[in-house]
Amino acid sequence: MKSVSWANKETIEQIRSLLLVFVTIFIVLNACACISIESASGEMHTAVQERTSSATKEQKNLLDNIYKAPYPGDYKLVTIEEGKNLEEVWQARGGVGKAGGVLNVSSFGSGPKTFNCWAASDDQSAGIASLMYESLLDVDPWTAKSYPRLARSFSVSHDHKDYTFTLRKGLLWSDGYPITADDVVYTFGTLIAKGFGNSSARDILTVYGHYPTVEKIDDLTVRFHTEIPFAPFLSSLRMAIAPKHILEPITNKLIAQNKIGEFNNFWDINCNPETIVASGPFKLHRYVPGQRIELVPNPHYSMVDKLGHRLPYLSKFVNLIVPDQNTQLLKFYAGDVDLLDVRTVRGSDAALVKQREAADHFKMYNLGPADGTIFLMFNLCRRKNPKTGKFYVDPIKQKWFNNSYFRQAVTHAVDRKRMVDNILRGVGYELFTAETQASVYFNKQLQPFPRDIEFAKKLLEQGGFHLKDNVLYDSEGNKIEFTLYTNAGNSTRDAVCIIIQNDLKELGIKVNYQPVDFNILVDKASNSLDWEGMVMGLTGSRLEPYDGANVWKANGRLHMFDQRLAINGDKIVVSDARDWEKEIDNCFDKGATTFDLAKRHQYFDRFQQIAYDQQSFIYLFTNLDLSAVRNHIGNYMPTPLGIGSSPRGSMHNIEEIFINDSASEALKK
Repeated sequence: MKSVSWANKETIEQIRSLLLVFVTIFIVLNACACISIESASGEMHTAVQERTSSATKEQKNLLDNIYKAPYPGDYKLVTIEEGKNLEEVWQARGGVGKAGGVLNVSSFGSGPKTFNCWAASDDQSAGIASLMYESLLDVDPWTAKSYPRLARSFSVSHDHKDYTFTLRKGLLWSDGYPITADDVVYTFGTLIAKGFGNSSARDILTVYGHYPTVEKIDDLTVRFHTEIPFAPFLSSLRMAIAPKHILEPITNKLIAQNKIGEFNNFWDINCNPETIVASGPFKLHRYVPGQRIELVPNPHYSMVDKLGHRLPYLSKFVNLIVPDQNTQLLKFYAGDVDLLDVRTVRGSDAALVKQREAADHFKMYNLGPADGTIFLMFNLCRRKNPKTGKFYVDPIKQKWFNNSYFRQAVTHAVDRKRMVDNILRGVGYELFTAETQASVYFNKQLQPFPRDIEFAKKLLEQGGFHLKDNVLYDSEGNKIEFTLYTNAGNSTRDAVCIIIQNDLKELGIKVNYQPVDFNILVDKASNSLDWEGMVMGLTGSRLEPYDGANVWKANGRLHMFDQRLAINGDKIVVSDARDWEKEIDNCFDKGATTFDLAKRHQYFDRFQQIAYDQQSFIYLFTNLDLSAVRNHIGNYMPTPLGIGSSPRGSMHNIEEIFINDSASEALKK
């Protein structure tokens, strides 16, 4: 049977633009210098050590050679019979591999916050969830076209308001229960629509306050309807379908008790793994807190290789939890880890890792500029905690952080070039905009600016601050001092915070740097709002800026610089949005409701201009997407678009990845 995939002219033009961006960026990077930094995380920090030299041959080769995995062709729909069950499965596109073997990867920090896919709000939880659940459709990591996953086909009406999906026959959950249209309607009509778990999913499906409706046509067919044409709709549908037969009794009870927020406690990190029902290639087998996560194949995963063998190939997927990035690298060198995924190979390590390729039997991949960002932000919240009656942020500091001259002074004082040169050793890019150089919507009209302490001081004077004896005071005589947080164990962010601390000292600002556990950091930003300054990072989207609606809209679940909180998981109500926040909301809504490429660029260019002027996020830099994998790992086919469209990172085709025993034995000899 023929499957239907859909893409518009806009997507094609975006891909062409993306390639031009890559070429331009890497020509510029040929002039980068190699500078080193040493920094220890924790309570004690070493001083930053600088050394200027020419870029090494290895670095130049690394920067110049963007890996391009050959296009493997389309998925094919085939029918298999197992007993009385007739099942339509996708035939994988990679080469035929060998079943069995364990793939070891690693992540640093304290581990996932939850195994509840729909409550996940951190990278580790979302990454594990992506291995266990499938969506109706996905974005092809080679072509950027939307293609079916749980669906066998889909169609779009001429007015772009109705989307009809037909599921594949014979789909089963890991417990053997059928996957049907009821699961899809429940996922979008109840779980996401009513705000269960991470309501960011609802944010990116809502435009002008309208959320799409979904109805069951028959057991295998559903139809979505949007009130107005919504350009990012297909992109926004890449969300895991939930098992209604497991979750509906839970959500019905919580709705009746008016305790929607307690859904986050279901399938938490202390749950019995056997209770988790999956649709993806793997299911949870064991979790040892702070040490490892083990996943095993889902016996009902609906994909086969070209010989008809059911996938995934791996007998086990193991995620080792390590305290920091240095340990990740050491474990890779020691052979304990098979793959260093993107965002794991740091710019500071790139040249050394590249040099060890042949001797240590692995290959390093350069996938171009990342879509993720590193930024400094201040807590702009002006509200009181309803539980305590006290302000979330000290009213004195509220005035500083909400003073645009203060934020603009800080952005002109931080030394981005030093961060890229020293921390990333030239393997990265200074960043001044909300969209990175990897995005096809990157606003090239917004110019970078050099660090300028004197100009920053003038901005502070305009904002009512004054410098006396090298100490900055506000108009009421209060010394300017704040606490800066980031996650402990991340040596890159640790070094960033040290540079910020030293840079702002030149303005007379005292920065008290305090690294904390990542889960504590996320809780501060998303729930307790108990923070003043923070260095954080977010992943982005290369093709669709509306994917950031949950960050930029005033009622977004990740509107971190001024996070409004929902009451018991309900919708976030905004009563104190600033004029520029309202204008950003308008840019996102208008940009999402036109299919005209030029107009979309105008709206999202304007959004970036506002973000550039207001400095609600003070963007610092973005990385190069680098990964490294051992030579005995087969069917590893990373692509830049695959990284941007999947929480699996470079392992977008994890079901096809296998252990090549013959290559492994040859290496041992």
